[in-house]
Amino acid sequence: MIKVFIDGQAGTTGLQLEQRLLARNDIALLRIDPALRKDAEAKRALMAQADVIFLCLPDEEARASAAMAPENALVIDASTAHRTTPGWVYGLPELSAEHRIAITKAKRIANPGCHATGFIALVYPLIAAGLLSPETQLSCTSLTGYSGGGRGLIETYETNRSAGDPLHAPRPYALGLRHKHLPEMQAITGLCAPPVFMPVLGDMAQGMLVSVPLWADRQQVWETLAAHYANSRFIKVMPLGANEGEPLDPEACNGTNRMELFVFGHDKQTLLVARLDNLGKGASGAAIQCMNIACGLDEGKGLNVYAE
Repeated sequence: MIKVFIDGQAGTTGLQLEQRLLARNDIALLRIDPALRKDAEAKRALMAQADVIFLCLPDEEARASAAMAPENALVIDASTAHRTTPGWVYGLPELSAEHRIAITKAKRIANPGCHATGFIALVYPLIAAGLLSPETQLSCTSLTGYSGGGRGLIETYETNRSAGDPLHAPRPYALGLRHKHLPEMQAITGLCAPPVFMPVLGDMAQGMLVSVPLWADRQQVWETLAAHYANSRFIKVMPLGANEGEPLDPEACNGTNRMELFVFGHDKQTLLVARLDNLGKGASGAAIQCMNIACGLDEGKGLNVYAE
């Protein structure tokens, strides 16, 4: 049995992790008394027993918890705190063989942000193949479910809905262009500058569409992405122009760890879109995938490729 402690088990990602792990017969969950959830010694005692520690906390609390974790425990941080920190491995194994190997050897893994997952999955292969220069100035728009904003935002949306006054989409936010995912979006892709990024809240609990426009030939772009993810279990490059004549449903991957990549456009302009569940491949699903790989298990254990 793999002993797992979720630090921050009452938050959105923590609850999703718990739900997925409870369905497994190879996991023993270590739970902290809710009254002691901020007690450092109580947490330290549980961490000492754990093989795997998930951090589902605000950044400063995640740094404090990571500092007290035993060196031999596998720590997977779902916060923003360590995504560009030296010594921490970025948890997106599909990017390259080197990324996957690093995860197999890691004791400290930073789980990617949901918006960043879609952006990096679209852009990294194009830069790696030389189709895009690192100096390219990019923009990105991401439509996401409100669950990614945490408990406070979830309560706001659901309270308004129950009162008969729903907060209809779209609602752009982070308009100061300093969103917390920008550092990893730049660092992991190797871009010289971060993209101009506008996230948008949708009137839905979960699901997302991350889009990146390019001045590029869509055929070349599609071939590059298709080759890069040809053997990927969870990332699928859709047929060129698929769904082009109909609206894209941002909720189509909900309940799965799947991400679908679309290439639209013509010979001069291309629109890239990544579709994923912001709570799946964008959060807890990705964390469990990384745990599976680091523990030498089948990477899809406990994860859905298709919605049930």
